[in-house]
Amino acid sequence: MNIACLGWGSLIWKPGPLPVAGAWRQDGPLLPVEFSRMSDGGELATAICLNAPRVQVFWAQLALNSQEEAILALREREAIPPERKDGTGLLLIHHEGAGELASWARERNIDALIWTALPPRVGHNEGQIPTAEQAVAYLDSLQGEVREHARAYVEQVPAQLETPYRRVIRERLGWDKA
Repeated sequence: MNIACLGWGSLIWKPGPLPVAGAWRQDGPLLPVEFSRMSDGGELATAICLNAPRVQVFWAQLALNSQEEAILALREREAIPPERKDGTGLLLIHHEGAGELASWARERNIDALIWTALPPRVGHNEGQIPTAEQAVAYLDSLQGEVREHARAYVEQVPAQLETPYRRVIRERLGWDKA
C-alpha cells in the first residue's frame, strides 16, 4: 500500500517518529489551512480551518505498508492520547472515487492519505476559530521562551503557506522571515 501524509506545520520540519520516506514535496493539494489552533506548546499552530482560503500543502511518502500503522505513527508524533478518537484523517483512494483530493492522490499513485485533523482551538474551546485579532492578541500576550517558540513556529512554516492570519501576524508583530 502506497501511503502519503499531508502536512502544513511542524510535521514538515520535525517529523519525529513519523517514518517519512524521502523529502516533503511542495506540490500537495489545495486545502483550507490557517494559523488557528492555540496549542499546548504555546504556538498558534496551523490547522484545517473550513473558512480559510485554500493553500497548497506539502506531502510525503511514508515508509509504512498499512493504514493502521500510519495512523498510529501520526497519532504518536502528534501526541494524541488514545482516549481521543479524533485528531487524524484518513482517505482511502479508490479507482472510481470522485473528488479533488482523490484525483490528486490517484495522479501520484497514492493508495491512502493521512493527515493531522486536530481542529482550531481558542483556549480550551476545541473547534472554535479565533479571529485574526484574537490570534494576534494571543501571540502578543506570550512572554519569554513560549513567545520565542511561537515566533519560531510561524517563521518555520514554509512560505508557500501564505494565509490571511500570517499576513496580519507579519504586519502587527513583525514575525515571519518572508
